Parts: sequence; structure tokens; C-alpha cells
Amino acid sequence: MRAMVLDEPGKRLRRADLADPEPGPGEVLVEVSACAVCRTDLHVVDGELSHPKLPLVVGHQIVGRAVRGGERFPPGARIGIPWLGWTDGECRYCRSGRENLCDRARFTGYTLDGGYAELAVAHERYCVPVPDAYSDEQATPLLCAGLIGYRSLRLAGDGERLGLYGFGAAAHIVCQVAVWQARRVFAFTRAGDEAAQSLALELRAEWAGDSTGPAPEELDAAIIFASAGSLAVTALRNVVKGGTVVCAGIHMSDIPSFPYDLLWGERVIRSVANLTRQDGTDFFERARGMRIVTQRKTFALEQANEALGALRNGEFVGTAVLRTED
Repeated sequence: MRAMVLDEPGKRLRRADLADPEPGPGEVLVEVSACAVCRTDLHVVDGELSHPKLPLVVGHQIVGRAVRGGERFPPGARIGIPWLGWTDGECRYCRSGRENLCDRARFTGYTLDGGYAELAVAHERYCVPVPDAYSDEQATPLLCAGLIGYRSLRLAGDGERLGLYGFGAAAHIVCQVAVWQARRVFAFTRAGDEAAQSLALELRAEWAGDSTGPAPEELDAAIIFASAGSLAVTALRNVVKGGTVVCAGIHMSDIPSFPYDLLWGERVIRSVANLTRQDGTDFFERARGMRIVTQRKTFALEQANEALGALRNGEFVGTAVLRTED
């Protein structure tokens, strides 16, 4: 099979012809149609996440069709493969409904080979059916940007006024879900990023502006998708007493020190780690009932390095998607 392989963090991916993977017990072989490119992929490739499997096929927002193996998905069934790839089911986290915190968890495109390839193997218990209303390309961002965004939204609480910091792949999906929930959305972007601000307003955000400035009014909650730790302090300044700031990224630069007064008043700052299978079930049930628009820029599989570079440089709004077809 054709694949794009990471041999060493900090290096470009290598185009390779690999032996077709074989599914083991409880695994399913999937013919990959499309795989979205996530900022987490950048963190893996750039060496900001330590100890990846090497060599590694990156990618964890995968849509394809079952070929063989497993019992849950018959051949030809459309499958989504997300970030969480396996948990032990035995630790205190798994037994308490918090499998996303499992100490032995394995992750697609990080400690398990992922979807920058024509074929992928996944543990079928961690795969999800893809709603028919979405094409393969449309569905790929839902498998991480959508799922992590949805978990972040739930942990942000039920407040009406929601700030989204960093308006990219995840935020443009969360914005639509929040508006559907009748919340008021305020989008914070890099100064002068007119494309992201325009998209936010098109998706019915009430306001869009500079992330380093004050909010137009106090926020009940804020979700930070950008990897700049300083935004956690900025968001704390903008939330009301009792408000919540959710840091949604797997990697973030250091959060600067800040006066206790910003946290006082029962404000909360918290992180989101990975996702659970229940998150997938809940989110895709809602995705079937609403029409989420995913903004995408398509690349061929062999253009994975170009797609990662474009994401790194902020050259598009939304999500890059790799297609396996020639």
C-alpha cells in the first residue's frame, strides 16, 4: 500500500510502499478513502509529543470502508477511525467511565499506525459508524475536530455566552453546534485574520475579532483551541465569576503566571484530554440531527507534507483533507 511515513520527528514524511497490514483479533482492516490533517499531527511530526511509534503512519481522522476482520462492521460498511485507538478496560479510569485518561491507552496516528495510507487497521470497538448525510471528506474533521470540540463544549457548561479562541478546524464545528443550542458565540482570532473572522460570522457567530483584546461583553465560558498558553490568561480576564476556561489542545505553550484575582470568584480553568467512545456516540447522534458544514482544503495523499506545512503556516481556514485516490 502507499503510505506517508514519519521516520524521525522534525523530518519530512517519506513516501513509502508498505506491506498491507493484517488485522488481529478484534481488529478490522479498513480501505482508507480520506483522512483529515489535525494540528495534533503537526505536534507529532514536529516532535512536540514525545515517544511516538517509529516509523509511524500519521493521521487519526479517518473515513473508509471495512474490508475484513472483526464482527461489528460487515465488508463495505463505512467506518470512522478516531484518535482513541485502544484502552485496557481494567484501570481505575476505564472502570469509572474515564477511558480517555487510561494510562495504557493507545492513539491512532501516534502510538498506532494511522490514516496517511491506503489501508489502516483499527480495533473495531473504537471505530464509529459515519452518518450517511456526510460524504467521506465532509465527515473526516468530525472525527477529532468535531469530537474534541464537542467534549470541550460539554465541559464548558451551559452558559449562553461562549468565546472560541482560535477559529480553525475544531472551532468552526463547535460554533455551529453552539448556535444550534441557541448559544451566543464570540470568535477570537489572530489580529487581522479576516478570513477566519468572516467564516465565523457566516456560521452565525455574533462577533469576531482580535484574540488579544477584550471581549465585547463578559463571557460565561471560553474554549481555547489555539496552542498559545497566554490565551488562557486572556480568557480568564473575559469570563464572569463562576465561568470556565477550557484548554482543548493536546499541546500548549506554557501558561504565564497571573494574579490570583483572575481565578478568584470561582472561575475554573481546565483541560480536555482525548475522548471517550461515549463522546463519539453522543456527538454523531447530534450530527445526524443537524447539518454541520465542514470547511476543507483537499490534498492528494502524496501531498501530506504540503498539507502539514499549509496548516502550520495558517494558509487556509478549516481542515486539510488527504484523499487516497490517484
